Amino acid sequence: MTEVSSLTGRLLVATPALADPNFDRAVVLLLDHDEEGSLGVVLNRPTPVGVGDILEGWADLTGEPGVVFQGGPVSLDSALGVAVIPGGANGERAPVGWRRVHGAIGLVDLEAPPELLAPAVGSLRIFAGYAGWGPGQLEEELAEGAWYVVESEPGDVSSPEPERLWRKVLRRQRSELAMVATYPDDPSLN
Repeated sequence: MTEVSSLTGRLLVATPALADPNFDRAVVLLLDHDEEGSLGVVLNRPTPVGVGDILEGWADLTGEPGVVFQGGPVSLDSALGVAVIPGGANGERAPVGWRRVHGAIGLVDLEAPPELLAPAVGSLRIFAGYAGWGPGQLEEELAEGAWYVVESEPGDVSSPEPERLWRKVLRRQRSELAMVATYPDDPSLN
């Protein structure tokens, strides 16, 4: 069994069998995972809402598409910022307003002035809501085969083609998971 703390910073990739429509073909970056539960954001659910429409000061720091992403079904009225700080994995001093999650990936304090982080940010995404699991809940879903757990890469956070992220992440795996990327959207049409 995987150590509870070891999943922070990794990706949960929904298996084709996962029936929850909130997570159909979802790629979730785990921001926190311990004995008290898990929290992450869905990286491949862009909304039509522009970042500038709700967080004007942060719009210039977000990459394409410059929209808010639906981070999950919990607390859709709250916003989370996830940024990649190039060199952040090298032990350099973290910029004010950024907290490392894993390597160069970290959480942004959206209450901080954007200009404090602007010089350091390589990429930024804004998420409305998040995905959350209570104690042991994610471990149960993993045991049931609902998710594949894979390593994240900083580029996953800012993929310019989020609708292709599920297949892209699976294709880069060096195992039978690469074949899952070819699974049809609707297997009944196969």
